[in-house]
Amino acid sequence: MATDLRPNVDYGPGEAARAGEILRSIVGSTVHGTNLEGQDDVDQLGIYIPPPEHLFGLAEPRRGGTHVWRTQPEGARSGPGDIDLTIFTLRRFLALATSGNPTIIALFFVPDDALVLRTEEGDRLRALAPAVVSQQAGQRFLGYLHSQLERMDGAGKQNRVPNRPELIARHGWDVKFGSHALRLGLQGIELLTTGRLTLPMQSHAREQVLAVRRGDVTRDRTRFLIDRAALELRELLGDPDLSRRSPLPEHPDMDAVTTYLAAAHRRSWGWT
Repeated sequence: MATDLRPNVDYGPGEAARAGEILRSIVGSTVHGTNLEGQDDVDQLGIYIPPPEHLFGLAEPRRGGTHVWRTQPEGARSGPGDIDLTIFTLRRFLALATSGNPTIIALFFVPDDALVLRTEEGDRLRALAPAVVSQQAGQRFLGYLHSQLERMDGAGKQNRVPNRPELIARHGWDVKFGSHALRLGLQGIELLTTGRLTLPMQSHAREQVLAVRRGDVTRDRTRFLIDRAALELRELLGDPDLSRRSPLPEHPDMDAVTTYLAAAHRRSWGWT
C-alpha cells in the first residue's frame, strides 16, 4: 500500500503493454526461495508484443517501450507486500536474455506456479531457451556478483549512502547485498555445469543464502563464501574444455532468435 498521497509509479506505455502481454512471472527472491516472510516486496517481470505503430511509427514509445508500475510513489522504498512490475517489449527482453542477464534468464526456468499470466506465445518464448541461454551468461553472473559485493562493502557508484540503513544498524553491514552476491555465484556455477537454474534454489544452496540474509553468518565468512563461489565460476569460464563440458552452447543462436521474433510479431498482429 502507498505510504503517502502521491501517485504510485506508472511509467511507459502501460495500456499497450498490458494489451499485448504474453507472459508475466514472479521473479526476485520470492522465486529463488530466498525471501524472508513478511520482509519482502513482490517483483514481477512481464513481456509484451507492442502494436505495429510503436515499431513503425515516428513517435517514440514512452520509456523506450518499457512499462514500470510500482505500488509505491516515486522515491519511496517498496515494503512487504508491495508490487514492483516491469514489462519489457519482446525485443528488449530477448536482447537482455541473449546477453545473459541473470534476472531476465530466470524467466526461462521459473516453475509454472510462479507464472502470473501465461499464453501460448509465452510458452513458445520459454521453449526458445536452448537458443537463448548460453555460456556467455556465466560472465554476466560473475559481473553481477562483483557489483553486489561492491555495494555490500559500501563501494560502487550506486552505494555512496546505504539504502537499507536498518540492516546496517542491525548487522553492521548490508546482509541483503551479501546474500545476492552469494546467490549469483552459486547459480552461475549451476547454470554452466547443468545448463539450467533450479528455482527455487536447491535446499543446500538456498540455506546458505538465507543464513547470510538472516544475519546468521559473519561478514568475513560471507566474503569467504562469495570469493570461493566467484573463484569457481572464474575457473569454469576459463576452462578450455567448457564448451565440451557444459550443456549450454557457447553463444546464443541469434538466427533462431531473430526468426522467432519476426514470427511472434506477425502472429500477434494477425500477419500470418
